[in-house]
Amino acid sequence: MRRHLRARRTSVGVLVLCVALGTGIPAWTQARSSARYPVHPDDLTVARAALAALDVRGPPPTDPYDRDAFGQAWADVDRNGCDTRNDVLRRDLTDVVTKPGTRDCLVLSGTLDDPYTGRPVAFVRGTASGDVQIDHVVALGDAWAAGAAGWTDTARTAFANDPANLLAVDGGTNQDKGAADASQWLPPNTGYRCAYAVRQVLVKSAYDLSVTRDERRALAHALGGCATT
Repeated sequence: MRRHLRARRTSVGVLVLCVALGTGIPAWTQARSSARYPVHPDDLTVARAALAALDVRGPPPTDPYDRDAFGQAWADVDRNGCDTRNDVLRRDLTDVVTKPGTRDCLVLSGTLDDPYTGRPVAFVRGTASGDVQIDHVVALGDAWAAGAAGWTDTARTAFANDPANLLAVDGGTNQDKGAADASQWLPPNTGYRCAYAVRQVLVKSAYDLSVTRDERRALAHALGGCATT
């Protein structure tokens, strides 16, 4: 009996410690969730080095952010005959059904395994199309403040349609994120935060975009919770 009580006290103590370290979420739960979205060790190493090399942001641009500065929404920049939104839907959904006569371009329906919430989301084109939205992982408003304000229109259009910075996600969660950077918003699915941070860092590095000090701390913390392949 005493052995059982000691074991129970030990397990409770570990759980309390996990909750304390996980800001309210047991660490074992977060680790299990992270295992759904493993990151390659090489990518993690590159992301950590890239984060350390990112410039820390100075004063914000004087010109206000304007979505139109990033060109036509969902342009066909790769000239494959399909707009970027449908390209990403076909890439990220399963059980995809496309409209006949569109060269398998226009997505009518499919199922999203949403990385931001960890839940499946049905996509059906029509009045409920907004249930699945395409997120700019590095938000356009954040990119504008981080350096894109000084780019050419062509460069901004290319960035806005770069599939490396695009994910199909739950619409409501995407609306909650808005133009927030990583210091202001991270996916509610804690297990995906490392993969999200890796993608953010690599995109910002590729486009020579800056970070705030708080953002760099948040990204570094997220990279510390990675499960690797």
